[in-house]
Amino acid sequence: MRVLVTGGAGFIGSHIADVLTESGCEPVLLDELLPTAHGSQEPPDYMGPHRFVRGTVTDAALLGELLTGVDAVCHQAAVVGHGIDPSDAPSYALHNDYGTAVLLAEMHKAGVGRLVLASSMVVYGEGRYSCDRHGIVPPAPRDRSDVEAARFEPGCPHCGTPLRPLLVPEDAPLVPRSTYAATKLAQEHLAGAWARQTGGTVWALRYHNVYGPRMPQNTPYAGVASLFRSALYRGEAPTVLEDGRQRRDFVHVSDVARANLLALRADGTAGELTPVNVCSGQPHTVGELAGELARACGGPAPRVVGGARPADVRHVVADPARAERLLGFTARTGFAEGIAAFATAPLRAPVAPGS
Repeated sequence: MRVLVTGGAGFIGSHIADVLTESGCEPVLLDELLPTAHGSQEPPDYMGPHRFVRGTVTDAALLGELLTGVDAVCHQAAVVGHGIDPSDAPSYALHNDYGTAVLLAEMHKAGVGRLVLASSMVVYGEGRYSCDRHGIVPPAPRDRSDVEAARFEPGCPHCGTPLRPLLVPEDAPLVPRSTYAATKLAQEHLAGAWARQTGGTVWALRYHNVYGPRMPQNTPYAGVASLFRSALYRGEAPTVLEDGRQRRDFVHVSDVARANLLALRADGTAGELTPVNVCSGQPHTVGELAGELARACGGPAPRVVGGARPADVRHVVADPARAERLLGFTARTGFAEGIAAFATAPLRAPVAPGS
């Protein structure tokens, strides 16, 4: 199987390329090497023998050339992370949404009907919650005054009592809260429309908090594990917002790469987009992550500073059942094992300040 991997020099894309090669597939890697994620404009030294082309998914002519003879596309290219502020919006929309639209148009022209899309748990916004009195409810909005008073747990919109977080299934309401989240949901909508119009198949893999080797350093366009590791590399204590008890699902990049391989091999449903959580199924708090990583790195203990960024959510914990049922996927790397290895794993070259 020949597979075009967009974002193929990136954190997740490069691991997917390795897994594809090991399984006998032929990956073709496309990456723009954006300076917000890559400290060097040269292909990373971990790229190995893979065929690599520097370019952007907004380049229709280039995509037309690369899609010749391709059996499937694994679309990882995106501007990711929380970013800086709303001034990032044009960059997110250009690379994530316009780029996806161009890719889908060129796939249609080339007759390529299989897509695995890198989506994200951020499309859910806040996770799923239950009130003892009112059942499953959407959480009431968290006001700035709540954050300033260190009231971090979301309350019931009907009675105000603190809610109990539940596992989030793929059919949960999609309520993106950040620019990045909005563009990831738009990617799903674009891919779903393409599938219905062409009869193609789409697996939308909703990654939860991915960590592991080759994460970028010193950039706001990265996951929390990278931010903590970058701080420890500088000899600084990881800074934990809120009270550190916000729950996430941390999944190792090797498991994410394997999930992509399984999706590329799975039949899928013609004319439909099928969303799937890619997660460990074992929730941990952000404070636990910071503490485990600091100990493994032999660095200073985390600083819990309160506060919250405007688009932050409290708890997002995934339901892994559909991934196991449809793809045969379960995560293999445990939290303690993965964090211990991540403490010394190679990261990408630091991103230059102001990139």
